[in-house]
Amino acid sequence: MTSHPATTTLAVDDATRQSLATGPVGMALLSVEHAWTSTGTWAAAQGNIRRTVTGPVDAADHTGLYYGAPALAFLLHAAADRHPHYRAAGDILDDHVLRIAQTKLAAATNRIERGEPTAFAEYDLFYGLTGIGALLLHQDRRDTTTEDVLAAILRYVVELTRPRRYDGVEVPGWWVAHDPDKLMPTPGGHANLGMAHGAAGLTALLALASLRGHHVPGHHDALGVLTAWFDQWRQDSPTGAWWPQWITADELRTGTPTQPAAGRPSWCYGSVGIARALQLAALALGGHQQQDAAEIVLAAALTDHELDRITDPGLCHGIAGIYQTAYRAAHDARTPAIAQRLPAVAARLTRHAHTPADSVDNGFLTGSAGIGLALHTLRRAAPPHTGWDTCLLIT
Repeated sequence: MTSHPATTTLAVDDATRQSLATGPVGMALLSVEHAWTSTGTWAAAQGNIRRTVTGPVDAADHTGLYYGAPALAFLLHAAADRHPHYRAAGDILDDHVLRIAQTKLAAATNRIERGEPTAFAEYDLFYGLTGIGALLLHQDRRDTTTEDVLAAILRYVVELTRPRRYDGVEVPGWWVAHDPDKLMPTPGGHANLGMAHGAAGLTALLALASLRGHHVPGHHDALGVLTAWFDQWRQDSPTGAWWPQWITADELRTGTPTQPAAGRPSWCYGSVGIARALQLAALALGGHQQQDAAEIVLAAALTDHELDRITDPGLCHGIAGIYQTAYRAAHDARTPAIAQRLPAVAARLTRHAHTPADSVDNGFLTGSAGIGLALHTLRRAAPPHTGWDTCLLIT
């Protein structure tokens, strides 16, 4: 394993090998989870880890939790307590992760000073500073450098909650000028609400950090700004509350979203992921009323009417992500409504997981690795030993 801190052109196989999103990192993580819980062998897990980390490692500034050195550090630390040599290798990668974070933070500071909008690659869960923050929280290292970098990331997220003026309009600080997807244009930019790329991810990171004793100036005020944003754009319907996937400049001006109805109740953009983020925020702020409201939304998203709209088995858009999020939310809930729906969600996950689908890959986000990890939680009825779902910002 050799790290390449500068921008390096890697072979396609080497780049794919270190992707948590779509590559074999997810399968290696699944094999580690099985080994920890004695439903698999450490020999198999070691073989999968070796195939994943052997070769050049991308540690350039474009990497993040779901690709490159941070993704491999996440994997190695999952096995580190059982195999100390993985801890040594993970510690080497951690040094690169801290440098990547510092470089991203410096670039973000310069961008803010220029008055320019941010971008997904700067702040989001997959490749940005939110993901690096989630990784540092999960590893829970208490050395001074790590603590300082984590605090700097949290201060940056607080800064993202401060409004800016862009193109003559007051926009939230996480406003991006680019489209959420090349097939879904948002002229003038947009403010994303989802867990992967938007306000829900920022909310969850600040809340989880607070719950673990990490606070920076303005921390709870920033959580208040984010929860108020969700209150502003919440849409109510007979089947439950929902939120638009994003808000455009025109929608900001009118105060009315153009999305006609709720999307699927997924982890990444749907009411399940957003409600979990709001539940975590309520736990961090000590707001029982806000927590109850979030849990009502999440429970409503688990009804048969809503789940009938789910055809995807994966974590990102599908039933695996819904189950894992609901499982974590049920353990923190003040009422039994979410837990009472878990068996029905579990039955759907089991059914979806055994339905052949040509589109299912072996990856973590949309493929069989992520599905297998959620199924493992279901079958054991216990939290993951590796804490793999921390990279979803649901715990």
